[in-house]
Amino acid sequence: MKLKVLPLISMLAVSALSSCATGPNAQQGSVIGALGGAAAGGIIGNQSGRGLEGAAIGAGLGAVAGNAIGNSKDQRNGYYRRY
Repeated sequence: MKLKVLPLISMLAVSALSSCATGPNAQQGSVIGALGGAAAGGIIGNQSGRGLEGAAIGAGLGAVAGNAIGNSKDQRNGYYRRY
């Protein structure tokens, strides 16, 4: 039962963490990171018989990493969100 909740928790964490930076490169980085992380996590998870869980965890980690990289590019390019 505990392992079925893990993908849900990782997806909630991703949505909470990736919403912090919303520049154009940060958004694009989140999407690309999530897709790449899901692919890599699915492949790695398939080796242990848990492909869906691996894909969910990989998507979460990839989205967070992609958002951080994209946000760094946005800051370097001088894009700042004004409230």
